[in-house]
Amino acid sequence: MQKNKFKDFLKLHFIVFIWGFTAVLGKLISIEAIPLTWFRITIASIFLFVYLGFKQVSFKISPKKMLHYAIGGFIIGLHWITFFYAIKISNVSITLAAMSTGALFASFLEPIFFKTKLKLYEILLSLIIVIGLIIINKVSPQYGLGILVALFSSFLSALFTVINANFIKNNNASVITFYELLFASLLISIGLLVQNDFSYDFFKLSQNDWLFIGILGTVCTAYALTASTELLKKISPFSIMITVNLEPVYGIILALLVFKDSENMNPAFYYASILILSVVLLNGYIKSKNTSHES
Repeated sequence: MQKNKFKDFLKLHFIVFIWGFTAVLGKLISIEAIPLTWFRITIASIFLFVYLGFKQVSFKISPKKMLHYAIGGFIIGLHWITFFYAIKISNVSITLAAMSTGALFASFLEPIFFKTKLKLYEILLSLIIVIGLIIINKVSPQYGLGILVALFSSFLSALFTVINANFIKNNNASVITFYELLFASLLISIGLLVQNDFSYDFFKLSQNDWLFIGILGTVCTAYALTASTELLKKISPFSIMITVNLEPVYGIILALLVFKDSENMNPAFYYASILILSVVLLNGYIKSKNTSHES
């Protein structure tokens, strides 16, 4: 039993490592944020379509659910566009530091969606995070726009997670993910068609770009989302949340190894990043203690 539990946590860390590598891939791929997101989502939805077909899972859903998943698809699509755009205009380290605020955004969104009370300690922790972000902006003022875009992306990620918490209760997570990715792909496709961006040049990518996009769509999106959903059957959501908070750590370390000098930041940046990550972990710890007392 303990051996299986260890394997499950090892698999979870591998998934979080993959998500950390996503930011590095976003920097390595030469195309802009919108086409990059389109390729990622489209490849992932095709991969999931084949996977669900192989597993003989029913795709049938009600029109109401179809609308819900379309909204979810719009949010996750916009999240990935802003995520990659933040990386393009700043760097991986800056983007991931700002993205680590997602858990705190979720703390403010949960009372709105689930009619719970906003807690004082969450406000205080949020103020500390704001201080951390101000420090990062002070030592890296040239990345100010990148920080703002990454914060908006982080908010969208939290909004997507909170909305999906309702969807997953009585539905197949893989089917939800497939439809959200499908609708995200369709919505971005409509935008690209309106702008007349679909052309031969749109699909004329370098071999490296095709390789990295293939990894991004299959391993970092379709596989990682499906595998993390499966792990929810074996590992508590809190344990997964705490581990996912290591994504910025993995991502920043990988970025330093891959991009070297372009990712080297002022020491104050790393102190501020550690401060933000510590606050996020503390928030998760307090929530777990409150939950155990309530039960």
